[in-house]
Amino acid sequence: MGTGQAGIRAKQSHEDGRRGKRGSPRPCGLRKCDWDAVPGFRFASFGAIFASSFREESRSFSVSSKEGDGFDSNEHSFDCPDPCTDLRFAALRFDRLKETIAHTGACLHNQSEERLIRPARAIRGSLRLPGDKSISHRYAMLGAFAEGTSRFTNFSTGADCASTLACMEALGAKVNRTSDNSVAVTGVSGCVTPAGHPLDCGNSGSTMRMISGLLAPQEGSFTLVGDASLSRRPMERIRKPLEEMGARLSLTDGHAPLTIDGSTLHAIEYATPVPSAQVKTCVLLAGLQTAGTTTVREALRTRDHSELALRAFGAIVSRTIDWVSISGPQTLHAIDAAVPGDMSSAAFFLCAAALFPGSSLVLDSLGLNPTRATLLDVLTALGARIRVLNLEEKNAELVGTVQVSAPPEGLGTAEVSGALAAQLIDELPVLAAIAPYTSGGIRIRDAKELRVKESDRIALVVKNLRAMGAEVEEFEDGLDVPGGQTLHGATIDSGGDHRIAMAFAVAALRAEGETLIQGAESAAISFPEFFDLLDLVAER
Repeated sequence: MGTGQAGIRAKQSHEDGRRGKRGSPRPCGLRKCDWDAVPGFRFASFGAIFASSFREESRSFSVSSKEGDGFDSNEHSFDCPDPCTDLRFAALRFDRLKETIAHTGACLHNQSEERLIRPARAIRGSLRLPGDKSISHRYAMLGAFAEGTSRFTNFSTGADCASTLACMEALGAKVNRTSDNSVAVTGVSGCVTPAGHPLDCGNSGSTMRMISGLLAPQEGSFTLVGDASLSRRPMERIRKPLEEMGARLSLTDGHAPLTIDGSTLHAIEYATPVPSAQVKTCVLLAGLQTAGTTTVREALRTRDHSELALRAFGAIVSRTIDWVSISGPQTLHAIDAAVPGDMSSAAFFLCAAALFPGSSLVLDSLGLNPTRATLLDVLTALGARIRVLNLEEKNAELVGTVQVSAPPEGLGTAEVSGALAAQLIDELPVLAAIAPYTSGGIRIRDAKELRVKESDRIALVVKNLRAMGAEVEEFEDGLDVPGGQTLHGATIDSGGDHRIAMAFAVAALRAEGETLIQGAESAAISFPEFFDLLDLVAER
């Protein structure tokens, strides 16, 4: 299997469809330069889903693993039943649920919690998910650094983003967070105040890596610390570009604690050795404050929330398919923005709905940035029926409503590698967790980065699938999970990793018997409401 731009092969169980033509139209209002620059999209996929929302007949597709291969499509309808009374009722129940969920700040309970998951027979409902974690991080940092007061609605409820707000508040920004997940941030106008104590990034690698770029050109000394998990994650990847710019920083054996002695920097051109939106953002935030033009080159394009957010705050940013540049110094100005729903959080519900024929799930106001929405390609290629509705652009981010239902014949088979593995890095655990229930399994490669996340996610996925009775083969950069398997309930070790806990809660819905998720409290890192919302839409 190659690692080219279209590193996914999917084969649906209904292979007798007619062949279609290569290519797919872009949705209305989408800029060609932004769309065609995304790896993986030039051959197929997400555009076809969008296009299906604007015409009566829709096509499904499979994606070839070889660059230059033809575009094969099996024609069938994407249409799902329209949301009906029970879906509106579920949405009403969610609105009431949100009123009872209060944000608890950056700290998590130290006591381990367990959650019992019972099998389900369908997933039905309509949800509006909490704000995108990646966008919330960036809005919090930029709003706190800008001139004026920014106001954000539907801000992420996760502990990671609370860590970012707390760090920026310690650096002089004023933060006012209300119970309805709205945040007002008054910025420091480009000049932070050293805190005089370590900045606690909690469990958030995004916070530590990105804020380092913001602080490196500032006057003063700053120390960044994190919890035990964050202190194990690699930070050398940000030291190299920052030191090339003239920054002075020190690590502990390549990890946090991280100390930065602010200094005047110079612009550089930097090629990221490992695809990382966090490293790219770190360099761009340093370049924002540095005279000259700073350029970041990427072999594989990563999520572009930072570029879009910087533009929304008034910065001039240039980009092409493989590089992004920013000239400095520039001043940022406050904005008002609604944070779209988080696609990585939606992944658990999308995969759950795709498991059960008869399911119908609607996710409203969901972020559909093309560098984040590759999961829709994979699920469609597996056979899930997906429609994208009400597509619009808000602060340069695409937002829409997604409707998903399962194919009557069940999910097919898929292989994910190359650029798509990098784009799907957060969604790979849940794809692996549902792989035993597909007809032909799922093969994942080029995902070694999973081993240095909050946990060794490859090892934990393998361990927990085997605990549920699944056959699985582990590789250094991925795993093979055969399809057509029946899983049984088991005790799941989340390893304190939020995505592992949530992924196996989804797998448990199709298992025989009850499943106990240990370390369920870790879901609060990104998605405190997860288990309550899962109960809301799971029919038993």
